[in-house]
Amino acid sequence: MEKSTEKKPKWRWGVFRWLFVLVVIANVYASSNIKPIRPHVQVPAENIAGPFTLPVLGEIYLTNTIVAMLIADLILLVIAFSVWRAVRRGDMVLSGIAGVMELLIEGLYGLVESTAGKYARRIFPWMATIVLLVLVINWMELIPGVDSIGALHEPHHDAPAYPTEEVFSIGSFSVTTIVEAEDEQHEEAGESLQTESMGFTPYVRVTSTDLNFTVALALVSVVMIQIIGVQAQGLGYFTKFLAFGDFGRMWFKEKLGPFDVLLPLLNIFVGLLEFVAEIAKVISFSFRLFGNIFAGAVILFVIGWMVPVVVQSGFLLLEFLVGVIQAVVFGMLTMVFMTMATIAHGDHDEGHAESHA
Repeated sequence: MEKSTEKKPKWRWGVFRWLFVLVVIANVYASSNIKPIRPHVQVPAENIAGPFTLPVLGEIYLTNTIVAMLIADLILLVIAFSVWRAVRRGDMVLSGIAGVMELLIEGLYGLVESTAGKYARRIFPWMATIVLLVLVINWMELIPGVDSIGALHEPHHDAPAYPTEEVFSIGSFSVTTIVEAEDEQHEEAGESLQTESMGFTPYVRVTSTDLNFTVALALVSVVMIQIIGVQAQGLGYFTKFLAFGDFGRMWFKEKLGPFDVLLPLLNIFVGLLEFVAEIAKVISFSFRLFGNIFAGAVILFVIGWMVPVVVQSGFLLLEFLVGVIQAVVFGMLTMVFMTMATIAHGDHDEGHAESHA
């Protein structure tokens, strides 16, 4: 037998290994010399500019969640422009971002087509838009600087204040940092720091941690479910909420049994339940997305404050997966409910009868 002449590659330390070690050392040094501030958990979004007076809306403020929304829209527009350029060039095989988007869009459309059938072209744009928008917004939580870079200002009555110290100033420009209330070295020397309590507001905050966004997205989804139902079934779609047709059929019967009177009342009760279910969809959509992403942001705050080195990376990976899952769940539920809205109540009975024939 001939001996193999192939040489096994020697194991060696790569550049990325040394880069990882340097990052860990830098984190240890930074966390030991720059003490992290106590995290502040706040549900409402913070105002960073305004108020602005608009003709119809009146006074509105620019919040940090709106800034994150605009950044997410810009990212999606850049991705769409890159795909458009690749298609316009006539590339037979897309690569890079365009190739990834082709794979994602094709997978989503195949899922919608297998579920909605002939209504796939009508449902797919809404489902895909929701998945892509929520996915980009959720992943913004992983970008360095989000929720951590902001402005210092006079503390509000309902927000925490952090002691600050001016590092240096040149004319009107000054650099200020957040410090501890008392420094041990200055205290031993009999000195005291001249600190000023300031509030902190991040410039960018993940939009899905704002309940206004999740409720608005849920309302859009539920309203479009009703519109697609009307487009597929006409005004007969509303009979699932207002089932009074059985009362009219009672007049044409010569003899009424006990079930003939009970069935119309039961259908009206079921219609009320259907109406309550549509309202429950808004609540379910809103709080599922908001609760998962807001809880993840709080975990990242707390872990970054307690153990700022290495440990937070595991939770970042967890939030990466949670962001994907929540985007897909929101889009798939919208797709399923839209598909159900295109099916009339009688279709279930006819299909059941045909299966037994």
